[in-house]
Amino acid sequence: MEANITLKKTLAKLLPEWKAELSALVKEHGKVKVDEVCIDQVMGGMRDIKALPCDTSYLDSMEGIRFRGFTIPELREKLPKPAADAIPSPLGIWHLLLTGKLPTAAEVNELEGELKKRAALPGYVLKAIDALPKDMHPMTQFSIGVLAMQKESVFAHNYSKGMKKDQHWDAMFEDSLTLLARLPVIAAYIYRRTYKDGKAIPADPKLDWGANFAHMMGVDNKDYQNLARLYLLLHSDHESGNVSAHTGLLVGSALSDIYYSVSAALNGLAGPLHGLATQECLNWIQGLMKAHGGKTPTKAEVEKYAWDTLNAGRVIPGYGHAVLRNTDPRYVAQSDFGAKYLPNDPVYKTVTTMLEAIPPILRQLGKVKNPWPNVDAMTGCLQQHYGVTETDFYTVIFGVSRALGITAQAVWARGVFFPIERPKSVTTQMLKDAASKAKAGAAA
Repeated sequence: MEANITLKKTLAKLLPEWKAELSALVKEHGKVKVDEVCIDQVMGGMRDIKALPCDTSYLDSMEGIRFRGFTIPELREKLPKPAADAIPSPLGIWHLLLTGKLPTAAEVNELEGELKKRAALPGYVLKAIDALPKDMHPMTQFSIGVLAMQKESVFAHNYSKGMKKDQHWDAMFEDSLTLLARLPVIAAYIYRRTYKDGKAIPADPKLDWGANFAHMMGVDNKDYQNLARLYLLLHSDHESGNVSAHTGLLVGSALSDIYYSVSAALNGLAGPLHGLATQECLNWIQGLMKAHGGKTPTKAEVEKYAWDTLNAGRVIPGYGHAVLRNTDPRYVAQSDFGAKYLPNDPVYKTVTTMLEAIPPILRQLGKVKNPWPNVDAMTGCLQQHYGVTETDFYTVIFGVSRALGITAQAVWARGVFFPIERPKSVTTQMLKDAASKAKAGAAA
């Protein structure tokens, strides 16, 4: 199956232009310095080193994430919607990430139709998942399911036949379409076999990609379908330096196909310092409420529980961010959803009380650069409200969303001939020698 859709034709025109632009930039200005690297960056996980290209999104410290220059409020307003009262289709943002242009409703509908044609899972993928213990972590099942689909990779097949370099993006695009079509199916299948009766729910041909995910999970609630769209949109991309996105880009730079890349990225997303943050935040909220008999605590009670957490040497999950220095716009978007659809939910009310109580406490510490909530502070309470209480599964939902950004970056990377990543290492002694040289120079 090969896609014959407007999006592919648009990319076929844009990618050569972008490649020529980047080649000229490197040729004419390749020696221009954009940053300096310090020892604490080398030893601190390469923090803030400006060394990765990413046009799909940019994380501004005050405005939050911008997708191809558009803020989250702008996207909520401008992206095509499946219905007048619906959240925009997440596939609209995939079109935007790939092209830099807002899609029309017709273009999104065309993309929806193309993915529906590709959504059927090969039987061997289901057999691979069914061979796993039902109590295996759902992220492990998800990663294995994605990797099992590699057998049908267009990129891998065409590369083995001597595919020309300028056709790499096309094969990557075809694989990405198929992968995105099947991810909600795999994820929902894992949800049903792990937590429910094990019976898969067929897709509804009348529903869009995001709403169908909710339907196949078994949550047939129109409001939750809207929440699914919102979640998938908000978590779709986050520059190329976070663990999951960078892992996908790194693996893909070796000309591995999208199934290898996304499976590897999911393994990074599964880590406690990345995709598990929502789960940890919800656990903290539930602990807070349990300490007060399950009721919504007062501001004073939240303050005491927060101080108890900090004084015990622990952090308050859901607050702070490596880059942001303001309230996360993704938090705001989800908070707006909660205010509209579940304003009296006790967990939602607790989260809003936390917003009043916690930032002033963190500011008092004097060490916290960002005392404001990030996206994870709100996500869990919304899922809980609609009965999705299985916190281990939250990262799988995250993975379905983040694949939008990873695949978009992968197509771009192949289209502009992004090279294999190979940063240079240094020894600790080299760093010591550099420090000694700098100290001697300063004393001279």
